[in-house]
Amino acid sequence: MLRGDITVAIRNAVMNELAEVGYGRLSIEAVARRAGVGKTAIYRRWSNKLEMVMEIVSDIAERKVPLPDTGSFAGDLQLLMFIVSKALQHRIASQIIPDLMAEAARNPQIAETLQGALRTQQQALAEKLVGQAVTRGELPEGTDPKLAVDLMLGPLYWRLAISRDPIGDEYLEQLAAAVTGALKAARP
Repeated sequence: MLRGDITVAIRNAVMNELAEVGYGRLSIEAVARRAGVGKTAIYRRWSNKLEMVMEIVSDIAERKVPLPDTGSFAGDLQLLMFIVSKALQHRIASQIIPDLMAEAARNPQIAETLQGALRTQQQALAEKLVGQAVTRGELPEGTDPKLAVDLMLGPLYWRLAISRDPIGDEYLEQLAAAVTGALKAARP
């Protein structure tokens, strides 16, 4: 196996192990076995379990979500929410996210890493989305992108990671309308 292939195999093994057993029971041995490599292949890349998991999860969390441009804020918002909800409903993500959130409550290093990776990416996306809407005259000048992130993504995380309620197109339409109304009504 080539070095790049080994790294991909390890990354896939980490994600599958996290989904199956959670962070607390994840072991380097199990990851190596699943990846079909020796433990030394893992230790050449990462010095410990925490470092390995945080790098891999951060890389995934920091992946750019495509910025929609449907011509309207409501359309952009609904498409973004659809993309994010599908990502959160992925069989591996739906298992890993609640587990890592629980671990983050106990481990400040995990909390800081997740916060940094997620907030940076989400904030940049919101700034672009809100900026487009302000330019088109759909939202008032000074609309707060941080508030927009909370309103756009908070309900999705709540429904999918906490209450585990399904999300359909009708819900996304209603949520997009509610977020748009709330942002228009908010005082900059």
